Amino acid sequence: MDRPRSCFTAAMLILALLLAAQAAPDAAVAARVDRLLARTPVIDGHNDLAWELRDKQGGAVEATDLSRDTAALPHPLQTDIPRLRRGRVGGQFWSVWIPADTIGPRAVEMTLEEIDIVRRFVAAHPADLALATTAADVKRIERAGRIASMIGVEGGHQIDGRLSVLRQYKALGVGYMTLTHGKSLEWADSATDAPRAGGLNPFGRQVVAEMNRIGMIVDVSHVADTTMRDVLAVSTAPVIASHSGARAVTVAPRNIPDDLLRAIGAKGGVVMVNFYPAFLSNAWRAWDAARTAYARSAGVAADVYGARAPAPLVAWDAAHPEPAVGVKEVADHVEHVARVAGHGAVGLGGDYDGINGTAPQGLSGVDGYPLLFAELVGRGWSDADLARLAGGNILRVMEAVEAVAARSARLPPVDAMAR
Repeated sequence: MDRPRSCFTAAMLILALLLAAQAAPDAAVAARVDRLLARTPVIDGHNDLAWELRDKQGGAVEATDLSRDTAALPHPLQTDIPRLRRGRVGGQFWSVWIPADTIGPRAVEMTLEEIDIVRRFVAAHPADLALATTAADVKRIERAGRIASMIGVEGGHQIDGRLSVLRQYKALGVGYMTLTHGKSLEWADSATDAPRAGGLNPFGRQVVAEMNRIGMIVDVSHVADTTMRDVLAVSTAPVIASHSGARAVTVAPRNIPDDLLRAIGAKGGVVMVNFYPAFLSNAWRAWDAARTAYARSAGVAADVYGARAPAPLVAWDAAHPEPAVGVKEVADHVEHVARVAGHGAVGLGGDYDGINGTAPQGLSGVDGYPLLFAELVGRGWSDADLARLAGGNILRVMEAVEAVAARSARLPPVDAMAR
């Protein structure tokens, strides 16, 4: 029976050749992505490592060795220098988030403590990290083979209603401020709270004007649609959404509707796509809502996932498998923003270490960015558009904001308070 065997052997040879042919483009794509990101590294708009070091690592900044894998720590992190290197990250905006219900002078104190944490972990790794406050700084630091480190304040409550505090944050190196977090302020409304200001009130418009004057980027992630529209009407500089998605793809209040995506793009701004599964997938969002409802009924915390979750939730998770969310879903949001607002209006803001340890499959930490670029190569993206996504778009915004500030240099500070 040699013939059947010879046919089988020939068939297996053909199959092997086909599989090899399919593998070759993968290697070629990986090499293309590697070359591209070596030339134009990723500049990510939002990472919450500072709070995680404070909250989960007990504030022991110097004791947490970011030069080693932090995924194996008792409280795992999604960020460390080896993974930033593998992810081809050349610039990172480090968020100095504090809880939205912390207000008044204590909010300012905590923000200063968070800024101090960022400056300390950057100083602890001088061979790899360096502070940057301008686009020129970022380019210089990237050329030197280090990772440019910028700072973003994640909520207008952190200025305690004082433009003087805003200016001092800028003096300490803060590059952007998100106008609200999860709660509305008397001067700006949040996407996830009842309105108080009707968008921006007069003081809110002064905040935006002063940010333009001093060269601080206005960040509209977390804000209500009304607030976003008011910002776009008032701001003389491009704005960013440092970590948001497209509402047409996933229905979440924190995601941005198409008309505002277009308006941000028309203003020269950038929407930096978030990697939190709740903003990427309607199915995951529904699953998480059911999970949260069960957690409340069981009297346990809902914001812990995986094996570290409370025992009732581990059992619930086993009976209700988590919907799959992966690189495809991230790419869907990136492509939607690009289609609606233009390839010049999309960037990346992973929100790592701010998403309770969740992440899309394959993108569990800051080393995963090349997988997204490979996915977009498969969808026909050009190198020029990929370079804009990686860092070109946010660098252009930084330069434009700096130019507005330079033209405003002779204008006096606005001496205003919210109350």
